[in-house]
Amino acid sequence: MTFRPKLLDTLREYSKNDFLSDLTAGVTVGIVALPLAMAFGIASGVDPKTGIYTAIIAGFLISALGGSRVQIGGPTGAFIAIVYSVVVQYGLNNLILCTFMAGVILLAMGFARMGAMIKFIPHPVVTGFTSGIAVIVFSTQIKDFCGLSMKDLPADFVQKIRVLATNLGSIHWPTLVLGIISLGLIFFWPKKLAKRIPGSVVALFLMTFVVAVFQWPIETIGSRFGEIPRALPPLQFPIFSFSDVQNLIRPAFTIALLAAMESLMCAVVADGMIDDRHDSNQELMAQGLANIGSSLFGGMPATGAIARTATNVKNGGRTPVAGIIHAFTLLLILLLAAPLAKNIPLAVLAAVLIYVAYNMGEWHNFARLTKWPRSDAVVFLATFSLTVLVDLTVAVEVGMVLAAILFIRRVSETTQITHVDESTETEGAHDSLIGKTVPEGVIVFRVFGAFFFGAADKLETALDRTTQQPKVLILRVGKVFAIDASGLNALDELLRKLRRKHRHLVLSGPHSQPLMAMHKSGFVERLGEANLCENLDASLDRARTLLHLPNGHEPAGNDIDS
Repeated sequence: MTFRPKLLDTLREYSKNDFLSDLTAGVTVGIVALPLAMAFGIASGVDPKTGIYTAIIAGFLISALGGSRVQIGGPTGAFIAIVYSVVVQYGLNNLILCTFMAGVILLAMGFARMGAMIKFIPHPVVTGFTSGIAVIVFSTQIKDFCGLSMKDLPADFVQKIRVLATNLGSIHWPTLVLGIISLGLIFFWPKKLAKRIPGSVVALFLMTFVVAVFQWPIETIGSRFGEIPRALPPLQFPIFSFSDVQNLIRPAFTIALLAAMESLMCAVVADGMIDDRHDSNQELMAQGLANIGSSLFGGMPATGAIARTATNVKNGGRTPVAGIIHAFTLLLILLLAAPLAKNIPLAVLAAVLIYVAYNMGEWHNFARLTKWPRSDAVVFLATFSLTVLVDLTVAVEVGMVLAAILFIRRVSETTQITHVDESTETEGAHDSLIGKTVPEGVIVFRVFGAFFFGAADKLETALDRTTQQPKVLILRVGKVFAIDASGLNALDELLRKLRRKHRHLVLSGPHSQPLMAMHKSGFVERLGEANLCENLDASLDRARTLLHLPNGHEPAGNDIDS
């Protein structure tokens, strides 16, 4: 496995014009990332500086080491639910450890070349928990958007809604008005202008200025969290115990899976925008190192961010240098202007995240559920419901298990095991029964499709349905392109049953993968090499030999398939 970041390839022919384009894009996306980084930090149960640290460290490492030319990395809304849950249950120190563990998992996934496998996660699972996360993000912002006088929200969604409902009487009307104005400005900001300066950035600076000038009694970053330091924190390795690792292994895997999926989806979107092709395994390794690096500076999980990546491309970014400049822009803001961030109203950041939740949710899929296969609709609704009502980790696990079960069912449904005679023949030449006579006591069955454990029982069922008791059973397996241990076990069971009755099994024309699996498992040795034939003609000759009949001669009137 080679470790080769895209940055190395792009620097070969890097020019002054490339740098100027990357500089404009990097500075722009850095400014755009600032409110998002702070908002994601607050919504995740930590503080705004944690979000900024993550955007700087992880953003730099993802661009410098990644497999995509233009992807921008940092904290995203996908992590809010799981990070908030970890902070509430295990504390901030264990969040840092969990981020470190997720980074190690991502790094291992990259080295194991699992980048392509992430793309096979079913669409209903991805959209189900994405929509569920959007609902959770929205619910976490109601408190700051309305200025409710209450303590921290519980992690459980139902309890959260109950607490919010009981405290609606404490709405702070100036805060609510500010939040509504901010949200309206973000939603209705002209699209032409949004390509250069997003409405979220305009709302942040404008509403902060208004609150500061008119001295509105609005809760701000400073009033809740104090000033943001003008420096990165010292590098510190996470302190942990074995029991901590045991508690955090499940959420760490969830974070790693989310980071892998979102970063690779973002990379695919970026490829389409610049007509390029990313290296998925290199991207996973970069994501792993970025999350490890973020944790060493007290940060939170990070991944590729689609909106920031699109902003980068639309502003001229074409190489990883733009992402590096974005990280340095955030660092410069931290060093020079961090104290000013204390004046940012929390209601504005809540409006930014409500807009993020609106765009994150796959709301159109709810209208399509009646048109989807019922099984896919069940997976989508189960994943969505579990994400909102139980836990994101549980939702991902159950969603993947349900999707896997349904996949097995669909594969098994495509597998066909049928009795073959001249009227049902589909093959030609040496594998055809047309014009040939099957000796008495011989029966031919055809297996079509993958022979996995979901389909293995079909063989026994098909054989039970036939009224004949053959002395020789010929299985045509030329259309079986894959077999697993359960399929091999089904063949073994069939062989044992036939031999107990002094009957024989002949396999006709096995494909390469099944043949290799049969040799490796020892089945061919148990079957006997002579009973493994390359085509149907050879199989019929073998059956005559087993029945002590001369090849090419069958007693008259003994065609059992006529």
